[in-house]
Amino acid sequence: MKQVRFVGILAAAIASGLAHGAEGDAGKWLFEARWRLENVDDAAFARDAEADTLRLRAGYRTAVHAGWSAVIEAEATRHLFVEDFNSSANGRTAFPTVADPDNTELNQAYVRYAPDADTRLTLGRQRIQWDNQRFFGNVGWRQNEQTFDAVDFSHRFGSGWTLRYDYLGRAQRIYGADHPNPDMGRYLLDAHLLGLSRPLGPGTLSGYAHFIDNETLPAGSHRNLGLRYAAKKDVPDGLGWTATAEYARQDAYADGSDLIDADYRLLEAGVVWRGHNLKAGREVLGGDGRYGFATPFATLHAFNGWADKFLTTPAGGLQDTYLGWNRKFGKFNAAAAWHDFRADAGSVRYGSEWDASLGYAFDPHWSGLLKLADYRADGFARDTRKLWLSVEYVY
Repeated sequence: MKQVRFVGILAAAIASGLAHGAEGDAGKWLFEARWRLENVDDAAFARDAEADTLRLRAGYRTAVHAGWSAVIEAEATRHLFVEDFNSSANGRTAFPTVADPDNTELNQAYVRYAPDADTRLTLGRQRIQWDNQRFFGNVGWRQNEQTFDAVDFSHRFGSGWTLRYDYLGRAQRIYGADHPNPDMGRYLLDAHLLGLSRPLGPGTLSGYAHFIDNETLPAGSHRNLGLRYAAKKDVPDGLGWTATAEYARQDAYADGSDLIDADYRLLEAGVVWRGHNLKAGREVLGGDGRYGFATPFATLHAFNGWADKFLTTPAGGLQDTYLGWNRKFGKFNAAAAWHDFRADAGSVRYGSEWDASLGYAFDPHWSGLLKLADYRADGFARDTRKLWLSVEYVY
């Protein structure tokens, strides 16, 4: 019944937003297309996976009138040619997983009220992104992104403090609404996210509290309490720098398992010089051999290596020590990274990984990407190499 009421409120809000938007200037049609070829060579399988997929999005954003606007957007993903990969929905379990199943769904549908630059309220199905997306993100790397049926509110006070509150009622996961297992396609939630931040020196200090009741998987319900500071100094003709420190505590919440008890720690520093961005860091997702710190709603592909070997934190936790570099060369954007993985509990080595990518912007609408991940196992999982080639159009 809670979901039915939410959908009813959502439908009325979108209709209201579209009506308000129609009174203002012209809105904007939305269209995106992304073709991707993904090859996975995983030593745990006798055969490589090769996924040739196409993702299309189409929608409309109304004009803003008296602070009101609305967006509605549909999304469809289809495999092309031979289906030599395990999408998680097609039963092709002889192949490694490429989690881009065929799917058609309502991706976004929300109304937004922003009466000024300091206040914003968004109601409906939408992208939810917090900080660097380590806890909540839209998983934009996958063809079918993650969105939420949510209320998102933020307000910046004159003192410099910014308050943010989100209520999450449902997570539309990357496996899609058409997945044969509905519990993989969506999570029903009763989640409250609170954040308070303000500028401090050269950076921003943020505190957050997440109270997540996962009604689909009650044993995974948990609470996060954390503090984050991210700073940078730009020196266009000299040596700039970046620095980030973060700590969080995770405990059981609602019907969560008594095993949920872990810490999260991050220290990262970098230098910026003549367009080169270099960074070094250490991220620790705590574990005690029974439970590892979990971030099930994160944009996980952005963390712990592009081979995606640690989408679920091992029970012994994870220590990821890494080096990274990126730079733009005209229309090219190059990046490389190295990771060393170890358990947080005990002295087990999980292996290492090299990642590299090269992107090219053909024009403001067209772009291409070549990307590689090479994971070498050492007491955890199996050697895995992934290669991607994609072309994207955004209108």
